[in-house]
Amino acid sequence: MPAPPADGDCPLCRAERLTPWYHDDDLCWIAECTICTVPMVVLRAHDKAPDDAVRAELHARLAAVVGEHFTFEHYVDDDMRQIPDHYHAHARPVGGFFGHAGLRRSPASEGAGEGA
Repeated sequence: MPAPPADGDCPLCRAERLTPWYHDDDLCWIAECTICTVPMVVLRAHDKAPDDAVRAELHARLAAVVGEHFTFEHYVDDDMRQIPDHYHAHARPVGGFFGHAGLRRSPASEGAGEGA
């Protein structure tokens, strides 16, 4: 089944680089959420319900980014509150909801992924 076309009105389809980016490929991109400042993985296709295998791969890529760039243990939150029609998931700190700069591994990580 072909991927749904991009939606020009969807901010996740537009993929504007408003915050640090950590990963970018044909399947997804991972950047800090503009609202809660934790890393979030965004499926490239405008699809709200990818199959379990795709979702598992997205979560694995998100976990790799957290392990490389952040100091917290995380859980995956894929309750799509603000944009319910485009799959994305946040890596939230265990016991918390929001992120902050103190959770990054090093100051060099802040610019990670820019241009990557």
